[in-house]
Amino acid sequence: MASTLYFAYGSNLWKHQMAQRCPTSAYSGIARLKSYRWIIYERGYANIIETNHKQSESSAYADEVWGLVFSLQPSDVRKLDINEGVPFAYEKENLTVDFWQAHDGKPPNPDEKPKQVEMLVYINRRMTTPSKPKKEYIYRMNQGIKDALKEGMPLAYVDAVMRKFIPDVEDEKVAEVAKKQALGFEEE
Repeated sequence: MASTLYFAYGSNLWKHQMAQRCPTSAYSGIARLKSYRWIIYERGYANIIETNHKQSESSAYADEVWGLVFSLQPSDVRKLDINEGVPFAYEKENLTVDFWQAHDGKPPNPDEKPKQVEMLVYINRRMTTPSKPKKEYIYRMNQGIKDALKEGMPLAYVDAVMRKFIPDVEDEKVAEVAKKQALGFEEE
């Protein structure tokens, strides 16, 4: 069966969560989606919105989304569809991203020229108003941010974009709820 490359930009940056939700998934590298902006939307989770703007020096990272790439088997795509709430919370699209493949367990180098690759992305084009994250989601996002930084996601991107919504705090009171959500999403 053919595998699907999946671009993760929210709590699925957390490798532990991906391993729980999609047991046969394999980390493949990092990617950048241009002309989109990362937000937390009305439901309290990450979303991306199309910007149709060209990036300028004064707005570094404003019109691009960075994430991790996972290779998924069809069974994992079906499981992820359930966890992502398709077709209500998100819809599936195939979008072209800049992709840097990991090699031999080493993080890719984003200074090298990327490949243009079409990947599966979950997106909600109807709900695009920035909002506040759910408390348990902050925990999962911070775990994912740690993993993504280890794999080469630019710290400047995290600071400029994600930290507007996700504070760098770990609330151990919500850790158990967050770990349960990582295993299988349930609407709160």
